[in-house]
Amino acid sequence: MSQDPLERLRIASQQKRRRGSPTTWIVVGVGVVLGVAVYFAVPRKGDDIRATALPSKASSPSAGQTKAVGNSTASPSTNAPSASSSRVEGSILTATGYIVARERIEISPRFMGVVEWIGVRKGDTVTNGQVVVRLDDSEYQARLAENDGQLAVARVAVDRARTDLRRAEGLVASRVEVQKVLDDARLSLASAEAAVRQVEGGRRLLETWIDWCVIRSPLDGVVLEKLVDAKELVTPQTFGGGRGPSTSLIAVANLNDLQLEVDLGESDLAKVRIGQRCVIAPEAYPDRRYQAVVVEIAPEGSRQKGALQVKAQIQAPDRFLTPELSARIDFVGER
Repeated sequence: MSQDPLERLRIASQQKRRRGSPTTWIVVGVGVVLGVAVYFAVPRKGDDIRATALPSKASSPSAGQTKAVGNSTASPSTNAPSASSSRVEGSILTATGYIVARERIEISPRFMGVVEWIGVRKGDTVTNGQVVVRLDDSEYQARLAENDGQLAVARVAVDRARTDLRRAEGLVASRVEVQKVLDDARLSLASAEAAVRQVEGGRRLLETWIDWCVIRSPLDGVVLEKLVDAKELVTPQTFGGGRGPSTSLIAVANLNDLQLEVDLGESDLAKVRIGQRCVIAPEAYPDRRYQAVVVEIAPEGSRQKGALQVKAQIQAPDRFLTPELSARIDFVGER
């Protein structure tokens, strides 16, 4: 018996359930994804705590130690000042400058010469008038000996001129010679005496040059730099090249007379005045404080920097203040 064509096109119920099963799995998968997203999207207590590495056993507190809790803070380092100690009461302006010696002198020779002896080293303390360098003076000593011979000859000429004058005076008085002989004798004596004074002037010049060969410190201070060694040629001026003779012997400064130089911008100048009290803290020792007073405000600014240089005199410097190192300065306002 032939089957009805409509019956052949009908789908069995088992096939309908089998074909619908993939759709069910897709719906379930989408639901799971949405659930996970909602789980991570909802904020929970403790999410604002930053996760850190777990402490090791070596760092865990022992039975005899007390674990710090609450708002306690770590004790500050002994080398670093606390925030309260770094602030200066009454400060209206804070800047950074450099410590300098008020008088820094580079001692130079007065003429070209060779260093015969140098008696100081870098860091040595010197006093005003102390001999620090000697230049070779053998040439000037030889000239001085030559001058001694010239002076002796000139003095002999003076004695001869005096003798001739006395003889001429007698002859003219007895009318043996005319007045011209007497006048010539007087002029000869004056010329001999002038020659003596000329030679003596040359001797004083040589003695001055010999004295210049002995270099003395012009102030009490410390040797900052030793710029030459023994047997080295020195000169008071350069020859236009980098390999010429040295023009300075040593650099000396008084480390008990220190200042702080700072460049202030135009907007800060109204906060500074002569005689204003300051507090200085060197960068190398930030926990130390030094009182200072503004002693100089430059009469001319720097167009390139747009700033003006201000100097503050440090009242009681000590060994912790080193020239050319930086320091912080606080300008204190009026109370």
